[in-house]
Amino acid sequence: MADSTSPTHSPAHPAPDRPVYVIGGGPGGLSAAYALRARGIRAVVLEKSDRVGASWRGHYDRLHLHTTRRLSSLPGLPMPRRFGRWVSRDNVVRYLEKYAEHHRLDIVTGVEVSRIERAPDGTGWLLHATGGRELAGAAVVVATGYNHTPRVPDWPGRDTFTGELLHAGEYRSGKPYAGRDVLVVGVGNTGAEIAVDLVENGASRVRLAVRTVPHIVRRSTAGWAAQYSGILVRRLPVGLVDRISRVQAKVAVPDLSAHGLPRPDTGLYSRVKEGAIPVQDVGLIDAVRRGEVEIVAAVDGFEEGGKIVLADGTRISPDTVIAATGYVRALEPLVGHLGVLDPRGRPVVHGARTPNTAPGLYFTGFTNPISGNLREMAIDALKIAKAVARDGSGAVSRLPG
Repeated sequence: MADSTSPTHSPAHPAPDRPVYVIGGGPGGLSAAYALRARGIRAVVLEKSDRVGASWRGHYDRLHLHTTRRLSSLPGLPMPRRFGRWVSRDNVVRYLEKYAEHHRLDIVTGVEVSRIERAPDGTGWLLHATGGRELAGAAVVVATGYNHTPRVPDWPGRDTFTGELLHAGEYRSGKPYAGRDVLVVGVGNTGAEIAVDLVENGASRVRLAVRTVPHIVRRSTAGWAAQYSGILVRRLPVGLVDRISRVQAKVAVPDLSAHGLPRPDTGLYSRVKEGAIPVQDVGLIDAVRRGEVEIVAAVDGFEEGGKIVLADGTRISPDTVIAATGYVRALEPLVGHLGVLDPRGRPVVHGARTPNTAPGLYFTGFTNPISGNLREMAIDALKIAKAVARDGSGAVSRLPG
C-alpha cells in the first residue's frame, strides 16, 4: 500500500497540468519559453495579439537595432548573417517568427492575461485571462515588454491643439510629413531617429524639444560598436565610467553647444543607473550641425490657436507634434496587488530572482541596459529556466519523453 502522505496519480487520476505560463510573445517571452523547453519543462506562451513580435511590427519603418546582430540573437538560434550587422525591424520580426517555428514553441494567441494571483492551494499561480479563462500554472514569466503603453504628458491645453498630435508609437515614416512643420518632443533614441527620418523625407521644418540634454555616442567607431563598451563597463565603478565616457565623448562627438545641445553636466553611466541610456547617433549630429534639426526648449503647454508654449517662453505653431515621450510598463493591473513593483511601477527583481512574497513569479525585459536589451533577455531566459527547474521540479509539467 502506498504511503498516504505521498501523492500518487493513477492513469484514471493523472497529475494536474501545471505548465509554466509565459505572458508575452516578444523576444523575452519566446527566449524564456525555449530555455524552459530545452530543460524538458512545458511552457505555454500567452500572446494577446494574433502573432508573435507584435510590438516590433509596430515600430517605425527605418528602425534598425543599435546592437550588433551577433549579440542580439536569442538562445538556440543565431540571426542569419544576411541580416547584416545592424538588423532591420522587418528582419527582427522574421527572426522571431522563425524562432518560434524552429523551436516548436507552444504559443496561444489572442489571449490577454489581466490579473495574476496565487493559486487557492498556495502552490503555483492562477491567471485570469480573456473569455473568463482561469489558468493554473506552476510558475509565471512576465514578459509583456518594456515599451508597453505609450505615455503622452498631460500638457496644459493639450486638447485645444488644432494640429496633429501623435505618440511616436503611431509614427511609421516621414513620407506623410513632407512639406510640413513638425515638432518632435523628446530626445531619446526614438525621438532623435524620427527627427532625422523627417528631415530625410522632406519635412519643411523639424524641431526637437529637449528638456534634459542627452549623452550622445557613436553607434560604431572604427568598427567598435558602442554595445561592446556597454558590456565591458557594466561592472566598473560608476564614477570611473563617467570619467572614461567624458573623455571619449570629447574625442568622438563634436561640441553642439552652439546648436542648443551642450555636453551634459552629469556622467553617462550615472544617467544609465537612473534609467536614461545614451542616444546612439544615426544622423542626428550631422542634422543638428547643418541646421536641419533645430533644438528648442521643452514643451510647457498648449494655447488656443495651435500655439505651443516652450519652457523658455517661446511660442511656436507646428503642423504636427510627435510625442517621443516614452512608455509605461503598465504592470499594475496584472501584478500591482502582489507587492512586486517599485514606486515607479517597475518589477523589484528581474531575471532568475523572484520576489520574496511571490516565489515562482519571474520578470524579464523590464530593464534597458547599455549592454543591449536582447542580449540581456537571452541571458535571463537561461537563468530563469535553470531556476524553475531547480525550484519547481516537483510541480511543473514536463514534456513527454
